[in-house]
Amino acid sequence: MEPEGAASPAPPAPPAAEPLFGDRLAMAEAYVAHLADTGVSHGLIGPREVPRLWDRHVLNCAAIHPAFPESIRVADVGAGAGLPGMVLAIARPDLRLVLVEPLERRTRWLEQVADDLGLTNVEVRRAKAEQLWGSLDADATTSRAVARLGELARLSLPLLRPGGMMVALKGERASVELTEDAFVLERLRVADSSVATYGEGLVDPPSRVVVLHVDGTAPQLRTPVGAGPAQSAEKKRAKRRQRRQ
Repeated sequence: MEPEGAASPAPPAPPAAEPLFGDRLAMAEAYVAHLADTGVSHGLIGPREVPRLWDRHVLNCAAIHPAFPESIRVADVGAGAGLPGMVLAIARPDLRLVLVEPLERRTRWLEQVADDLGLTNVEVRRAKAEQLWGSLDADATTSRAVARLGELARLSLPLLRPGGMMVALKGERASVELTEDAFVLERLRVADSSVATYGEGLVDPPSRVVVLHVDGTAPQLRTPVGAGPAQSAEKKRAKRRQRRQ
């Protein structure tokens, strides 16, 4: 029996990891070892998640890397433990990742891990996304388990250059949130939206993402999007507009 507080051993890499990480698999294994050890002790990962770090977390994030064009700058909004930003930086050394995270203990951990892994394509920014509007220009943003789609789009889209895209890991609720938050996406000048699936045959279940493209530059909406009178009023206005069309 392990003594209380002892770190759990990192699970071994499953066969699906090799085709996703290629010759950088050893780096991915070192990252998973960090998650299983200091990731747990720093409160970034729950101890019960350790046995399924690969299947539930890391492979789920690595599978989406084909969504991003070559050699672009990607901002991971609400980076947390580096899922998906750190994983993408490992799987795709051509990408330049900016990990945006407001909590100091998390940013220190991310910097430590990036330094230990020798990741030169990772930059860590301690800030809320809104604080970087106007100062961070990304070709794409990504996120996992941060907020529902409308609020995530409000935070992320103003970080994009014209023609940029947002790729959000959303799982089985991807289509539902896309429909429910259409009124917010309209205000944010989303010109095109879609749901894409990655990792079929490698990840179970496959990774599902919502992909948004903005028409020009997204406006900076300072009021959070969420349940309440403001959202209800906006939905009513959207329904009235639809009836008039």
